[in-house]
Amino acid sequence: MHLLPEMPNSLQRILILCGILSGVLLATTDLVAGLLKPGYRFDSQSASVLSAPGTSTRPYVLPLNLLSGLLVLAFAVGVWWSNDQNWAFKAVAILLAGNALFQMVSVAFFPMVLEEPMDSPANRLNVILMFLSVLCFFLAICFAIFANQNWFRYFSLGEVLFFVGLTIFGLATAKSDFTVFGPHSEMVGIQERTMIYSWQIWLILQAITLL
Repeated sequence: MHLLPEMPNSLQRILILCGILSGVLLATTDLVAGLLKPGYRFDSQSASVLSAPGTSTRPYVLPLNLLSGLLVLAFAVGVWWSNDQNWAFKAVAILLAGNALFQMVSVAFFPMVLEEPMDSPANRLNVILMFLSVLCFFLAICFAIFANQNWFRYFSLGEVLFFVGLTIFGLATAKSDFTVFGPHSEMVGIQERTMIYSWQIWLILQAITLL
């Protein structure tokens, strides 16, 4: 028994394709904005710097990041409808939507304030919202292990193990003695982008398997 009315296949495919478009758009926005910002360092500066208030890149990065988030929301709807009897795919869809919403609220209303330290009240909500966004996509990959019945199950498991290892490495190299709101390490750009681009690859491949 279907939980929702059947969606036309053409519309469902369009929604699934939004996952591919979102992954490509977010990665491209980060790369182009980083190249346009004078003196920006991809290895040692956070990706959030590119959308910070007062920066020359925020007018371009903000709308594109919001568009990417909307595409993830559309993809989440497509995932929900694609497997009506699969509870794990329902969980993946909800967590994808949570990831997009937390990310959009953070970048639009609580962006990183460069002039303030990470543990300041000005940046605290940004850190919390981005943490929740990351947690949602991590859990989405975890549930994808149970949702998928093909090679992508093992790819998702590998992604989970990779993220756990990357998180441990990030905590070990941070300057904050494992304090969540502490200053970034000198390799924060590499650490963030490894996670961000791995997430986009996972998103694109999940969309491809559903197609």
